[in-house]
Amino acid sequence: MLPLAKLAALLPLLASQCMAQSFTISNGQIFTPGFAIVNAPQPGTPLGGDDLHISLDVTANGRLNLPPYVEDSPSQIRNISVFLYSYTTGRNFTVAHPSQGNDSAALGDIMAQEDGSTVKHINWKWPDCLIGDGQPRDLDSDRGIYNISIRQNFRLNDEDHYTIFDLPISVTNRIEDLGGDRPSCDELDNDMIALEDIDAASANAVGVLFAPGDSTQVEAVFPEDDPENGLGGSRREGTPADGLGGAGSLDWRGAARWACLAALAGALTL
Repeated sequence: MLPLAKLAALLPLLASQCMAQSFTISNGQIFTPGFAIVNAPQPGTPLGGDDLHISLDVTANGRLNLPPYVEDSPSQIRNISVFLYSYTTGRNFTVAHPSQGNDSAALGDIMAQEDGSTVKHINWKWPDCLIGDGQPRDLDSDRGIYNISIRQNFRLNDEDHYTIFDLPISVTNRIEDLGGDRPSCDELDNDMIALEDIDAASANAVGVLFAPGDSTQVEAVFPEDDPENGLGGSRREGTPADGLGGAGSLDWRGAARWACLAALAGALTL
């Protein structure tokens, strides 16, 4: 069992990540402040295994075309970066970033993967400090509650946005060492930015986009409409009919909070 002094220090950190979590989910898809829609994982999922698996639809369910984009198209994704961070552990890992090459522990440009596919699958090998099974056993453990942080740099109808979307998960399932074949945590780690220095509210002022019932229209110049191709320069607008329809949506808070409560309960039993 953890000493009471250490437990007292651990619980506020865990509890702070259980607050103010809210998600818009329809038919299993999680909508974000941007074009990307998360298919997996779901909020609060306990994860482990060989890799972290993330599935993103990068067309807002068909309302934006895939790259390559016409340079002056009023709507396009410039890039998407993904991090895995935890204020509890102090770790901030790069999962995917456009500046990374394919030979690094972090993945490169998500939008360049799986050419022609509207869904991008991220398979990121867990680093060595997350090897283990079950809840963290002490304050020195790097396992426990994390956020998958999806950063979208995009243009929507001639307005540029950079948004931050955090999806909580728990690294509590079994992760094996793979015979020493896991990347180094220190190689992937970045300095942690203090919460008070991240103005996520302003960054995400655009709000959650493209969920069922959202009337946002997308103006885009498609490659075949590029005036340089001699085919005219018309702009196509996506409509709600291009999305999922209006049924089965909900504002989801429970799953993430239950995951946090489970982690708290786990800490109490250590």
